[in-house]
Parts: sequence; structure tokens; C-alpha cells
Amino acid sequence: MLKVRGLTKKYGGTEVVCGLDLDVRRGECFGLLGPNGAGKTTTLRLLLGLIEPDGGSIELAGLAVPQFAREARMKIGVVPQLDNLDPDFSVRENLLAYGRYFGMSKAAVAARVPELLDFAGLASKADAQIAQLSGGMKRRLTLARALVHDPDILFLDEPTTGLDPQARHLIWQGLRRLIAAGKTIVLTTHFMDEAERLADRLVILDHGRIVTEGAPRALIESHIEPAVVEVYGEGLADWTRAHATAVCTRFETVGETLFCYTHNADPVIAVLQHTPALRYIHRPSNLEDVFLKLTGRDLRD
Repeated sequence: MLKVRGLTKKYGGTEVVCGLDLDVRRGECFGLLGPNGAGKTTTLRLLLGLIEPDGGSIELAGLAVPQFAREARMKIGVVPQLDNLDPDFSVRENLLAYGRYFGMSKAAVAARVPELLDFAGLASKADAQIAQLSGGMKRRLTLARALVHDPDILFLDEPTTGLDPQARHLIWQGLRRLIAAGKTIVLTTHFMDEAERLADRLVILDHGRIVTEGAPRALIESHIEPAVVEVYGEGLADWTRAHATAVCTRFETVGETLFCYTHNADPVIAVLQHTPALRYIHRPSNLEDVFLKLTGRDLRD
């Protein structure tokens, strides 16, 4: 569904996308992850034909981009990072108007609307104005709107940012239904648990380059020890000097927390039980651990 080779883009003297190669297979959810400034937004704009590359090639839904970007966009759905619903239209009218942009007849769009409202859980809100919707409802409507022309591939740019846990889970349920139905999804997100739940494969970008690629579980197993113990509290520095090297395979101190990465957490916990002033969290390693190891913990603006 998407084939990218040697994609490059410069702004001024800075190369923000550096020879990117990507393949997205039909029917998979593909994650595009990276810290702020890693090149994700520029990459998305290049893939959608909104800006022209300085080098490389893009084939989207069987069409060369940017040469046939308009034709390619007729085959894709986009959920932008910020909702851009029309505030002057009702929920139903937003869907009807959007379908017309893709050359659908009024009858064809009208036939799609009940199914899309049901998918978004908004059947009872069909005649509501946009201002009457919660953030989660707006996000679900934006997703439903992107499906109005039954696209071959969906681009989702941080689809659950700003939503509460209940709304996030509803969005995830909808995305799983789409994946189960064979839709192809390209997902960008800052929520590593979201990528771990939804993505079949993903890449992590940093400074415009791919630093790793693969299935989430495979990346966790190959990059990070299986157990993590987060330790914090009074006397942490003394405990770290006395015990961390002996009981941790690898460790990092970040602010007031020690991250102890290990293949066996039992010795770590046994020592901690003799230091009641310290508190700890024992958990399995996850995709966020991989992300932070490969891209660093420094704040990006």
C-alpha cells in the first residue's frame, strides 16, 4: 500500500528526512514513532503529497506521489492531529459534506451515514451541533469522516491526544475493528502503549533517520532487559552506590528515580525490602523503554 525509497527533504541547510525507506503492507497497522523534531510531520506531509521531496520516490496506493498526489488522496483517509470539523454543520451534515469532496453522489453518501454514525457511537447525536460534542465524540466523528469514501489506507496523526482513558479505549476499539476488516493504517502517536497495542510493525525515527524497525514485541525483546524496577524515595543515591551495580544488569538515574533493568527482578526486590524508606514499582519492560533507550531522555521542543 505504501512504498518509499531514499526519501529526503531539506529545509535551509538542514536535512530533516534523510534517505528514508518504508514499506507498508496491505491490511496492517504501521506505526511511525519519534520524538519532537524527529521528522514525523515532514514525512507525513511528503507521503500525502502536500510538499515535494528533494529526493527519493513514493508510491501510495499504487500511484506515484507527488506526481499523482491528488488521485492518491482520493484513495486515502486522513485523521489530522487537530480536529477540523465544520462548526456550522451538524454531525450528520459534516459526513454528508465531506463525502461530496470525493465525488460521491448525495445518495451514496447518505447511504453511508448510518453505518458511520454507528461505528462512531454517535447515532443518537446525528443532529447535534459540533459545539455540543465532547472531545472524544469529536475525535470519533473525525475518524468516521475519514472513512466516508471507504478509503484503502488511513493516516492517523496522534488520534487520541488530549482524550481521557475512556475515550482513548473507544477509539482503540474502533481502530481494531478497522484492522480486523482489512484496512491499512499508518499511525503516528506519542503514546507508546497505543503503538504497542495497535501496530503490527513500526519504525522509530530520530533526526530524520530510522533507528529501529520491527514488531513491537520483537523490539522489546531485542533492545531491553525483560524486567524493570523503578526505585525512588529518600536515600536513593546511597542505595544506588551500594547496590545498583550488583543487582541491576543496567541502570539509569533520571531525576529522583532509578530505573533498574534486569533479567531477574528477585534480587533487586530482595535488597529493597531491607530499605523501607525506598518505594519501587516492578513491571515488565515495554515499548516506551525501547523508545527512550534509542532516542534519549532529553526534552525535545
